[in-house]
Amino acid sequence: MKNPLASIRGLGAERLRLLGVLTGGHFFIHWFQQLYPVVLPSIKAGLSLNDVQVGALNSARQLTMGTLDLPLGMLADSMVRHRGLILASALVSMGTAYLLMGIAPFFVLALLGSGLVGLGTALWHPAASASLSNTFPERRATALAIHGMGATISDTLTPLGVGLLLVTFPWEAVLRFQILPALLLGFLVLHNLAGLFADSDSRSAHSTQSRELVELAANPLFLGICAATAFLQVGRLVVITFLPIYLQEHLGYSPFVLGIYIALLHAMGTVSQPVMGHLSDRLGRKAVLLPSFMALGLLFALLAVAAPGIQLGLVISAIGLFFYTLINITLAATMDVAGSKIQASSYGLSSLVTQIVVFPAPMAAGFLIGEYGIHSVFVLSGASVILGGLVLIPLRLYRGNKG
Repeated sequence: MKNPLASIRGLGAERLRLLGVLTGGHFFIHWFQQLYPVVLPSIKAGLSLNDVQVGALNSARQLTMGTLDLPLGMLADSMVRHRGLILASALVSMGTAYLLMGIAPFFVLALLGSGLVGLGTALWHPAASASLSNTFPERRATALAIHGMGATISDTLTPLGVGLLLVTFPWEAVLRFQILPALLLGFLVLHNLAGLFADSDSRSAHSTQSRELVELAANPLFLGICAATAFLQVGRLVVITFLPIYLQEHLGYSPFVLGIYIALLHAMGTVSQPVMGHLSDRLGRKAVLLPSFMALGLLFALLAVAAPGIQLGLVISAIGLFFYTLINITLAATMDVAGSKIQASSYGLSSLVTQIVVFPAPMAAGFLIGEYGIHSVFVLSGASVILGGLVLIPLRLYRGNKG
């Protein structure tokens, strides 16, 4: 089968242009993603939401993202020439989401906005990752790592920037303003990617890809990795939903201080990702995943008892070492199992299977907070991640591609 992006026009300069545009775009995609947890306490207070409704907002985002990753990944594979439009639409979707949230007088409109954040995420990641993977076959890992750096730098800076904005302006104005950079960035992405993509001749491969996807979906190893990932994601999603609520409502921190704590989480992830990724390639997936799952589970539980101040900061910093790295390595384990022709589709399929378990978790956590207090969800998040680690024990994970 002909590589669908083998006909990208030009080599050096145009390939670097693609890498630069996608890395910059990824920075702003994660600006829009990380804006969400920082502003969530303000949305809760402004709309007088309860904890179950807060959980529902995050569940809507996760459900939309999880269900659309696979079909939008397949769309990007079948409409290669229009990938620039798909990627630009991701940014516009994010801006529209926050515009809706900023003018939302009631919960349902905010729920719709939250779903559009998930849509933007699902539009960007399969298309961008596949584009880089196929354009830089000889430097695939390097290109994807540079693309990822755009995200982690944004993850670190965004909470600080948004925290400052929330101290200066009303939260509604901050959200409504996001539509302006989103429209501008969407135009710039579309303009700068124009002419880079050519049509593929992959129609004959559709039946083969479909068959491989069906086989992957029935693979016990794939399903085991998805199960472990689902338990991990339940813990992560509950913590990232309610940790900002805990810091601002229960500990009384300002939005700016809240931003510092969230930035600390992301900064530690920026440091640890390349190191632990390299170790997983060298020592094997399970050698890194199993102890890291156990450590992260214990750290989540420690959030319930850590004293405010330095002790809490140390726990959050330690969580950051594993919070993003484990998702990357479990994704690598999934792609170890998948065939080379369905790497992007395997990302979407794994996301779909995982989100079936994950999307109700924030709502369930909201119920638990009402019954047992907010500390209970940190303990249960930790237990979920540890359970995911136990799922990994019998799995015969690959060490990674050796070719």
